[in-house]
Order: sequence, then C-alpha cells, then structure tokens
Amino acid sequence: MSAVGILTEDFAQAAARAGLRARAKALAAGHPVVFVDEFGRYVEEMPDGRRLEVLFQTGAPREMHLRLIRELPAKRG
Repeated sequence: MSAVGILTEDFAQAAARAGLRARAKALAAGHPVVFVDEFGRYVEEMPDGRRLEVLFQTGAPREMHLRLIRELPAKRG
C-alpha cells in the first residue's frame, strides 16, 4: 500500500498565498504580525510599516512575551 502525499508544490504555493493574504488582512486591520525572516530573525511587522527584531520570552505574560532587540530598516519594494 502506498502513501498519498499531500505536500505537493501546488499545496505549498497555495499555503504561501494564504499566508500572505492573512498577513495583509491582519496589518490592514491594525494588528502587528510576527514572522521569521530570510535571516532566521523573529520580526514583528507593525501596521505602519515599521519592522522590529524581537525575541520571544518564554513563560512571560502575553503582554510581555516579546522583547525588542532593534528596529530594522524599512522593507523596500
């Protein structure tokens, strides 16, 4: 019996598009978005376009679980 793989290239592209739509919707609604960038950093993107490198503090209360490392240059393009 062979296993059916759902992790096809089409699935990966659809998941990436869905993630980008969710990001845009959250930012448009005024919510910050946290993601891992191409350099492996945790980045908090703010609705006004600012980008902050952050560190997760495990065990901290929700309102204090991110620690600011530094502000990153604005994303171009």
